[in-house]
Amino acid sequence: MDPHARHPAYPASFPDTLELGEHDTLITTLEQSFARYPQRIAATCLDETLSYAQLARHSNNFAVYLHQSGLQRGDRVALMMPNSLPYLIALAGVIQAGMVVVNVNPLYTPRELAHQLKDSGARSIVIAEPFLTTLEQVIEHTSVQQVLATPVLGLLEQVDSEHASPFARALRDQVTAVPTEVAPTDIAFLQYTGGTTGVSKGAVLTHRSVGASLKMILLWFTPANIAHPIAIVLPLPLYHVYPMSVALMSISLGANLRLVPNPRDTTSVINELKRAPFDMFMGVNTLFNSLVEDPQLHTVDFSTTYAVIGAGASVQQPVVERWIAAGGAPITEAYGLTETSPCMMFNPRGRNGSIGIAMPSTALRVVDDQGQAVTASASGELQVKGPQVFAGYWQNAQETRAAFTDDGWFKTGDIVTVAEDGFMHLVDRKKDMILVSGFNVYPKEIEDVVASHPGILECACIGVPDERSGEVPHLFAVPRAPGEAVTVDELKAHCRSGLTAYKVPRYITFVESLPKSLAGKILRKDLRTAH
Repeated sequence: MDPHARHPAYPASFPDTLELGEHDTLITTLEQSFARYPQRIAATCLDETLSYAQLARHSNNFAVYLHQSGLQRGDRVALMMPNSLPYLIALAGVIQAGMVVVNVNPLYTPRELAHQLKDSGARSIVIAEPFLTTLEQVIEHTSVQQVLATPVLGLLEQVDSEHASPFARALRDQVTAVPTEVAPTDIAFLQYTGGTTGVSKGAVLTHRSVGASLKMILLWFTPANIAHPIAIVLPLPLYHVYPMSVALMSISLGANLRLVPNPRDTTSVINELKRAPFDMFMGVNTLFNSLVEDPQLHTVDFSTTYAVIGAGASVQQPVVERWIAAGGAPITEAYGLTETSPCMMFNPRGRNGSIGIAMPSTALRVVDDQGQAVTASASGELQVKGPQVFAGYWQNAQETRAAFTDDGWFKTGDIVTVAEDGFMHLVDRKKDMILVSGFNVYPKEIEDVVASHPGILECACIGVPDERSGEVPHLFAVPRAPGEAVTVDELKAHCRSGLTAYKVPRYITFVESLPKSLAGKILRKDLRTAH
């Protein structure tokens, strides 16, 4: 496989390489959209609306405020909020200030929050009021000097109010402006990895790497022949790299980003889908799976929907089938990583079941444990080079060295195969592989088989120690109807029909739910801890 080859599935309009302006930054992207679309709606959240003119004004005022409060270019500013209009304003403001966005999961425990604030060296934090109690427990052990609390709803009404929150006061018109010079190589985000397998690390994403990823997304998925302003429904949390990139895409397109604060509230998600026609819907496998369980999904009108995107984790085929049966528009699967800012591969619109083909200017190769290219259809680790690849892990030279090969390829840690048509298929995470008597067993394969059982809602598999085999699979499964529980013997028989003997789970535990991140990723590390 030629890692630089143009794929036959590229549309004729696709260039082989991206054109990246020598001086372009994310500030350029914001300023262009603010100038083009002042009268359009930039975002909605529940009953609140934010225009592009308001977003431009408030984010610029916030950028000036940060400088006037003593912070400087390159300082880190943490954002700890659910999806909301304040989040979008703060995001744009920190970028315009030439400072670094540190996205924080608002549901972090004090221990997790302390680690991220200390590791990033954040000097300021914009935080939703309900999470102040968590911050108060750790702030004295961090570098945070400025706390800007904000309501989740009602911020805009506070800006000129006598009883404004600290963040609302920071959005008031400033007397003087502070010119900010930012280079493409400057850091835009310290995007902490999800921590699904251990302590999270800060991936250094620059204006250039995020800008390159954004150009790739726009090249791939800008809707054609849509005369009206685009509407994008986004229930996934903005602190995660995938929805964060969707927010930047939405601003670039002058779209209306329709935010849902809680992706686990399927009623709220469906209500937003029903509120008005939409062109795009962004989800992950676990969200699609929960939505198809709600009979109200059948009442959503997808007739004008241009695309439904599934990313963050592979979308299982049984979930796709139930989604289509419920009337959903075809799911298009995408693939990327925090470390690739995040765009890396794409599928043609409406295609799923593979992680796709390389974006322009993106070189891919698949290698074995010795670093040698694998033969056709064999599995190996996916490695990548491209302008969207991150600059390394924040203040962690050892992890950065370990993440790259000697000749500069980033090791994704994902095991893939390449089909005859050149499309790649994800096998599993390399670190999640289970070694059973010397045989490689991938949890995803087991999970895909179990997910096809009509009595199973969702599942996850881990490897556990075994004296005879070294490791064996342990499956955790959530029954679809607890009152009609599937038996262990029945589920093992189902597995034997689709898996060779050593892949059949040795242990099966039925649980009420699986541990997940707010972005919908199943946390296998929590299952290992509980085992």
